[in-house]
Amino acid sequence: MSSHRLTQVALLAFVVMALSVFAISCGGSKANVRIEATPISSPAAVDVTTAPAITRDLPRFFEATGSLAGDQQTDVAPSIAGKVIAVGVDLGSYVKRGQMIVRLDDVDSKLRVAQAQAQVEQAKAGLRQAEEKVGLRPARAFDPTRVPEVANARVALELAEKNLRRSEKLIESGDVSRSLYDQQKAQRDQFKEQYESALSLARQNYAGVMTARANVANAETQLGLARRALSYALVFSPIDGYVAERNADLGEYVSPTSKVATVVRINPLRIRIDIPEQAISEVRVGQSVSVTTNAWPDKNFRGRIARISPNVTASSRTLSVEADIENSGGSLKPGQFATVRILQSRSQPAVLIPARAVHTESGVNRVFVIRDGKAEQRLVQLGQSESDLVEVKSGVAAGEQVATSNVEQMSDGIAVRQ
Repeated sequence: MSSHRLTQVALLAFVVMALSVFAISCGGSKANVRIEATPISSPAAVDVTTAPAITRDLPRFFEATGSLAGDQQTDVAPSIAGKVIAVGVDLGSYVKRGQMIVRLDDVDSKLRVAQAQAQVEQAKAGLRQAEEKVGLRPARAFDPTRVPEVANARVALELAEKNLRRSEKLIESGDVSRSLYDQQKAQRDQFKEQYESALSLARQNYAGVMTARANVANAETQLGLARRALSYALVFSPIDGYVAERNADLGEYVSPTSKVATVVRINPLRIRIDIPEQAISEVRVGQSVSVTTNAWPDKNFRGRIARISPNVTASSRTLSVEADIENSGGSLKPGQFATVRILQSRSQPAVLIPARAVHTESGVNRVFVIRDGKAEQRLVQLGQSESDLVEVKSGVAAGEQVATSNVEQMSDGIAVRQ
């Protein structure tokens, strides 16, 4: 009896367990059926505005970048050494050519000028004395026969010559003895030597005049150098411009190797760019250019091509071009990075879309073309800008409608409402 009851209990427990497993299995299947039957919700349509891609002839230009530089820039240094006793400018000051930048102590220079002036006067006195010896007068050429000593010796010689000739005639007739004739001849020879000696002395004295004149010229040169050194005590600006650097302070000792200031002229400014070899024929002196900078993104500055290099760079096959940029307002500064556009002579057709239609992410430009109520994503290559439009070189055809609003909310294939 006991064994039979245990068997029944075990069988009943097995049946109950089997029914429980069956019930769980049935419940799970029904749950799966209910989940699979739940419908998937589709994304909501995005409201957009659209604009057509249009075709327009665009003026073409070359675009290049470079750094702005001053039209002229000079480092100002003194010509002599000295202590700074006055400073006439500061950083950013506008200076005219010839305006004082610094002044050096000039006491020693003034003393040297006074000393040189005294030497000039002394040399002139020596010249006057030398001229008096040879009888020179203003605006009269040197003639040794006008020297008094030479003139007296010549008179004595001429008289002795006359007496000798008279004695020669008388000695033939016997009226004059031979001894008297010899005496007069000896006297004539003596006066001739005296005359030649006087001439030689006069020429020597005239050489002294030339030496005195050279002394005067040398003294005047020294005076000029002293005056010039005195003028160097004032250090002037060599150009019109602005003070970009001021390196000298009051009381500082400076030398000719010391830079006291840097002056730069900022109107016009210069910029150098490189033009591709294939575009050389499109560039000429006087051609208009426009410049933009990060500091003034919405402003164009006008200029013109002023200089063209005669050589093409062999390594890059580019031509260096310099342009002068008008900067009368002083908005641009030397050293700024700038973009230069050089307008070409011909225009070309281009496909344009509104700039707001372009969605840029991680350097990739996307546009959504609207077709049959859906957005189609296109990757595009952009060209130059024209007002609020931008050129599309590839990816969009003329006439296609592009989304111009909510482009950041869109994806490829999404439904849209216009």
